[in-house]
Amino acid sequence: MISPADPPEGAGVRGPGLKLLAVTACPTGIAHTYMAAEKLAQAAQALGHEMKVETQGSIGAENVLTDNDVREADGIIVAADKDVDLSRFAGKRVLVVGVAEGIHHPERLIDRVRSAPVHRGDGAGAGAAGPPGAEAGRERGVLYKALMNGVSYMIPFVVVGGLLIAVSLALGGHTTPEGIVFHSSFWQTVHDIGVIGFTLMIPILSGYIAYAVGDRPALVPGMVGGWIASHGELYDSKAGAGFIGAIATGFLAGYAVRWIRKVPVPEFVRPIMPVIVIPIVATSAVGLFLVYVIGRPIAWVFTHLTDWLGSLTGTSAALLGVLLGLMIAFDMGGPVNKTAFLFGAGLVSRNPEIMGMCAAAIPVPPLGQGLATVLRRGLFTQQERETGLAALFMGFFGITEGAIPFAAARPARVIPANMLGGAVAGAVAGLAAVTDSVPHGGPIVAVLGAVGGVPMFFVAVAVGTVVTALATVTLMTLGGGAALRMPGAVAAVPAVPPPVPGDGATEAAGAASALSGHLTEASVRPWLAARSKEAAIHELAGLLAATGRVTDPDGLVAAVLAREALGTTGLGEEIAIPHAKTDAVSAPVVAFARSEEGIEWGALDGTRARLIFMIAVPERMAGDEHLRILAMLSRKLMDPGFRERLLSAGDVGAVVGVLAEVS
Repeated sequence: MISPADPPEGAGVRGPGLKLLAVTACPTGIAHTYMAAEKLAQAAQALGHEMKVETQGSIGAENVLTDNDVREADGIIVAADKDVDLSRFAGKRVLVVGVAEGIHHPERLIDRVRSAPVHRGDGAGAGAAGPPGAEAGRERGVLYKALMNGVSYMIPFVVVGGLLIAVSLALGGHTTPEGIVFHSSFWQTVHDIGVIGFTLMIPILSGYIAYAVGDRPALVPGMVGGWIASHGELYDSKAGAGFIGAIATGFLAGYAVRWIRKVPVPEFVRPIMPVIVIPIVATSAVGLFLVYVIGRPIAWVFTHLTDWLGSLTGTSAALLGVLLGLMIAFDMGGPVNKTAFLFGAGLVSRNPEIMGMCAAAIPVPPLGQGLATVLRRGLFTQQERETGLAALFMGFFGITEGAIPFAAARPARVIPANMLGGAVAGAVAGLAAVTDSVPHGGPIVAVLGAVGGVPMFFVAVAVGTVVTALATVTLMTLGGGAALRMPGAVAAVPAVPPPVPGDGATEAAGAASALSGHLTEASVRPWLAARSKEAAIHELAGLLAATGRVTDPDGLVAAVLAREALGTTGLGEEIAIPHAKTDAVSAPVVAFARSEEGIEWGALDGTRARLIFMIAVPERMAGDEHLRILAMLSRKLMDPGFRERLLSAGDVGAVVGVLAEVS
């Protein structure tokens, strides 16, 4: 056995008798987890070592390592792309790598684990450490996943807060020169509850970005930082930093916590580090940095933007409308947006045309993003499409923040599209001399009688909305979204000829007991027509649609592409297993096809995918028995003989017959 005190003995491990442990895990827990486990176990056996592998997949942890296993282990390999609790491995040599390393270089990992550093047992989880040269790509993945984590937690607050505000305005509001007020205290209370939801969404976004980067100790500094960012009065600004500030504070808090964790401290302080020391130090540092370093420039920008706009009131109405529209749509509640809004609101009594330009631009971002989810459903996830419907509703009531979830998820594509539509709406309203006599925007103010020039107001809003929607779809498509096709359409694929009676296909299908109910002859194609990854995903989605279990083909494609954006499902060994958990399918389904030339799938070993499975499971069934079958499939694919039989099988029946070996 190797004790913590043993000096490193080099990389080469070929002697018998080592007792090794491993943990494998990937973010979705369907394929990579089990393939890495199988590869590591095979490599250990070939090298004469004993290895037990714990898999942390979608069906939960299996083959769990016991305290006795850990006590007797000579070394532990953690091949994971998500956080794994390492505290139980204190005092043992632990090698932490990405899950792909476990698939492609298991022998190398077994060589390295003997000289791996001894884990000190500070209770922190560990992210994966990938192969040399992969740091930049992995860090980008961490940033993207952290951003998506914050957005996913923020969306319910946006929807609940926005819809409560909208309902209160619709049923209990009326216009006055001071704005929209309420007929009764009941609707005022409903409105106030909605405002609380909106107030919390910025700290939630910041907090859960920080949590994804720095784990639980980063949650408090992230949320406190987000609250400070959204409350400009703390740094003498009339507007907070908005969602852009929240994203910045989230990452700032998360990385501050990660940095503090690296500071060496006495042993007796370690137990209180994650509970007391780290949250207090990080919260203080982030808060003071925002108030005294970042806050002042934000206040300065706000003041000077207001002065600059005041100097433009004598210029062309169209130019002023463009500028106000750009500002309104830029940060949707941040300092730039608030500058334009408060500038218009301050001139309501003397120059209502300026508020008219703002009122036309205010609803464009949420209406435009909502319309984009309707026009091109396949580009958006199911959650985004649901948020899009809420955004349409919020846009009608002049709640610009309804577009924030889209902008936070894809700022480089959504913000320019929002600004383009806002500029068009502001320009049209300015040219038509539209007026607004209350400091509020959106179609609701026209319905309640506060707008002058109602027809042109709606024209301005409609044109701006369409421009934003089309620009969003175009930028997403050019940026690597789903392939161009009409909403609701499934990519056309060549028909698979039905099996000829007596050719053995029926008997073979019946033999495929492990995959029965998930994969059928209808979802198998001997050779793909597609030559690219996206085309292959569309073609496989068409196969699955033929099973009758796909309720939303566009949603299925979007979910699979979204999973690919998190990291390639090209596993190497000429295998790809694109997959998704999505309610676009009504039951678990599996499609399989081969590519004669191979398709570039981004596998780390550089091989092109020739054996391609697509797996789709409903969200509600993400932990059911079918995932055990998929784990068996992943392990089986590590057998070179099995892969060769799949490639050489002649027709659909022969392919299904080979797949019957998965048991």
